[in-house]
Amino acid sequence: MYKELNVSLRTIMTPGPVEAEPRVLKAMTTAILGQFDPEFTNIMNNTMEMLREVFQTKNKWAFPIDGTSRAGLEAVLASVIEPGDVVLVPIYGRFGHLLVEIAQRYGAKVVTLETDWGQVFSSQTVVKAIKEVKPKIVAMVHGETSTACMQPLAEIGKVCRQQDSLFIVDAVATLGGAMLKVDEWFIDACIAGTQKCLSVPAGMAPITFNERVEKIILQRKRVEQGLADTTAEKQDLGCYIRTNYFDLSQLMDYWSPVRLNHHTEATTMLYGLYEGLRLVLAEGLEARFARHKKHEQALIAGLEAMGLEIYGDKECKMPVVTAIKIPEHVDGEAVRAMLLNDFEIEIASSFGPLKGKIWRIGTMGYSCRKKNILHVLAALEAVLIRQKAKITIGEAVQAALNKYQQLENQ
Repeated sequence: MYKELNVSLRTIMTPGPVEAEPRVLKAMTTAILGQFDPEFTNIMNNTMEMLREVFQTKNKWAFPIDGTSRAGLEAVLASVIEPGDVVLVPIYGRFGHLLVEIAQRYGAKVVTLETDWGQVFSSQTVVKAIKEVKPKIVAMVHGETSTACMQPLAEIGKVCRQQDSLFIVDAVATLGGAMLKVDEWFIDACIAGTQKCLSVPAGMAPITFNERVEKIILQRKRVEQGLADTTAEKQDLGCYIRTNYFDLSQLMDYWSPVRLNHHTEATTMLYGLYEGLRLVLAEGLEARFARHKKHEQALIAGLEAMGLEIYGDKECKMPVVTAIKIPEHVDGEAVRAMLLNDFEIEIASSFGPLKGKIWRIGTMGYSCRKKNILHVLAALEAVLIRQKAKITIGEAVQAALNKYQQLENQ
């Protein structure tokens, strides 16, 4: 006999997933509606409106892809890349490599720029490469959670528009937690995720794209067999989008008044996204960004008072992820295990060249609150004492409280 689900209540301080907002979880228990019920399509339309506000865009197209963040990345890239297209990918962490991986699978000729992890590119370096390579697409990560660094985008987007290159941005880790201006920064397509700063469970990838992207997609459009008018002329299959599930031309028909059937919408996930977006807008974008910044500053004050070193260039640090160098002679995985087993707190390690060298603490969405910051600092200090790490004892929580007091008195 299998037991009833009864999972532990964790304090999740990773770069994603994060703790879901309780009001989101409540919304996800709402009764199921049919996907073409007018009440449900009205929820779809309102979700699109809210996404436009959160992405800070006037784009017609803003809707979620059913699937985790990677589904959104694949949907956009698969729908615009044709074999032989030149794609420029500046890489400064793990998820730049993911953009390369997806683009290559759809036949792109990928050109990469690389810089040391823990840094970002100067805009001039990327602009120079755009002018030399003349790519159809520049694909770039906004917030690289593997290194806790965030790339400035405004100047790069402007040059992409001048050079007639599409600018496609992975904002999975930043939407709803850090400033992101799709229209002002000349971003042609932008992809996000639900499980990070929106504090919705993983399972949807909000995207938006403009008329420049739409034009390419419509040139590649193919109506699915079984839905196409049998009297219509035979479709040209030469350049059609090679994926069915992630075909944005079909999803546009699904999310438009046409309501052409494509898949069965993930009803409860859409309820969750709707409520998560509503809460973001109720808080206000500027206030939300300020909240994330405040808790980041308190966390850093506590970590540094403990004697720990922040990893990476602070000038380009993400406000929603903090990377910490693991002290010498400390078993990073043993620390994480004790935090989880004894304090029910989860923090993250990293990937590739940073595996075993840093911890990453996410301060995103609902997880980004004072209780969690103080809890993780106190617990980390206790665990490091048990590990006989050379740290300053008794200062971390006090430093964070002092920072909170300072910020609240400003």
